[in-house]
Amino acid sequence: MPLFRRILGLFTARGKSLARYRAGMEKAKAKDYQGAIADYTAVIDAANTPADVQAMATYNRALAYSALHEEALAEEDLSTILNRPDLPEDIKVAAQQRRERLLRRKRREGVRDETM
Repeated sequence: MPLFRRILGLFTARGKSLARYRAGMEKAKAKDYQGAIADYTAVIDAANTPADVQAMATYNRALAYSALHEEALAEEDLSTILNRPDLPEDIKVAAQQRRERLLRRKRREGVRDETM
């Protein structure tokens, strides 16, 4: 029965969104960050993407941007998550923690740049 539900799920908006999200995760795992960003963006921009899947894609896109040292884009995605009233607190806490790590890394790199 789980296989049938999984196949059936591919035909729902949620199922399609999750399939694309998982494809992005596989690309990120393979360090294909540009491909992952493209998949996450498609999930985020799709009209029928459920809010929780959209938030997961936004968070993971921020991680992919961060891996490419695109901190401004990563911070923008994390801010988007923090400003959404419809998301659970645990998602917002994770986004806030990631944003703080980005800011610390940015400060460290800024100090290194000044000493060169």
